[in-house]
Amino acid sequence: MYELIQAAGNSYYIQSPAKIGLVRLDDNKVCLIDSGNDKNAGRKVRQILDANNWKLEAIYNTHSHADHIGGNQYLQKQTGCQVFAMGIERDFTCHPELEPSLLYGGFPPKDLRHKFLMAQESRAEEITQDCLPDGIELIRLPGHSFDMVGFRTADDVIYLADCLSSEETLEKYQIGYIHDVAAYLDTLQMVKTLKAALFIPAHTEPLKDIAPLADLNIAKTLEIGDHIVEICGTGLCFEKILQNLFRQYGLQMNFEQYALIGSTVRSYLTWLKDNGRVSVEFDQDMLIWRRTE
Repeated sequence: MYELIQAAGNSYYIQSPAKIGLVRLDDNKVCLIDSGNDKNAGRKVRQILDANNWKLEAIYNTHSHADHIGGNQYLQKQTGCQVFAMGIERDFTCHPELEPSLLYGGFPPKDLRHKFLMAQESRAEEITQDCLPDGIELIRLPGHSFDMVGFRTADDVIYLADCLSSEETLEKYQIGYIHDVAAYLDTLQMVKTLKAALFIPAHTEPLKDIAPLADLNIAKTLEIGDHIVEICGTGLCFEKILQNLFRQYGLQMNFEQYALIGSTVRSYLTWLKDNGRVSVEFDQDMLIWRRTE
């Protein structure tokens, strides 16, 4: 873990729970794509930088989830590097308490206010194509989160953040976190058309052909949507829908899973309602979701 691996030319990644991209800008300067999940990850990155006599110029965050920005604060304090993030992701990076609040739908209990869902804050600036080093291209990847982005380097390596899960992850966890299902599916359709020397998703091994994995993620997303439509049947409240999904997929309920999967299921219900596949009504002071005929 935390091994530096050369992908091509000046493009590297650090093997970690969420892969950290590293791009050499010249003989002495580098930038990172994400920073790992916590202060310890930041220390591991700093050791790699020191061992190679590299100066960290900037961290470009793909999105604001804690496992991608958790090392920001430590590295920013240690090196004075700039941190960049896109749109709403920048707001969440500067104010990480927003993340568990979004997932829970209110002020989150202590069970959700920990480093896995709430990173330490860092001073982030708005990311644009103009602020990127020469040869690095910004790729918009919304859906998994508000304004997630990826990057293509001059070596034709694309860092894809969290827009795809491995087949093993899909099989084990079934329901991955999605903020906007429609945008997520659009992103996957776009990603499957991309060509590059190498693709580096954050949570699976690098691939030369991304289309088969994109198709697998599309199929799983559509499958879950179909399951939710069937569960809604003649009408259920959200808690019953969630309970049915956990039982169907053999998932274990706890506070984190309730927040993460619960938020995702609400996003699916929004997508299905907007597409006319489910409808809502209020019955005995409860919001009921019902499959449309």
